[in-house]
Amino acid sequence: QVQLNESGGGLVQPGGSLRLSCTGSGNRHGLFAMGWYRQVPGQQRELVAAITISGYTNYGDFVKGRFTISREKDKNTVHLQMNGLKPEDTAVYYCTSASTRTELVNGGGETWGQGTQVTVSS
Repeated sequence: QVQLNESGGGLVQPGGSLRLSCTGSGNRHGLFAMGWYRQVPGQQRELVAAITISGYTNYGDFVKGRFTISREKDKNTVHLQMNGLKPEDTAVYYCTSASTRTELVNGGGETWGQGTQVTVSS
């Protein structure tokens, strides 16, 4: 069984930065691809970023170079550096993992974290 633990959410002013972290435990095969989705109340979850063990990445169109996902070598820990945050980025951010990159980026994460709230407001 895979379990994901998230941290790093909070309140930040427009233009500020936050760093989210997610650590996975359990079956290594289920942690091949890890990443983040976000969800606004009443809307569907949207892909923010994803990364594989080998370092291949995918980003949502709304990121536009502001966010960077990274993965610690030989560890099941990923980080999402969020710069230039906008009020539109306010959402609950969920860490997710899957055994394939294709499944993860198409919304089919096999395991989900509890979610962490990110609020961008002045």
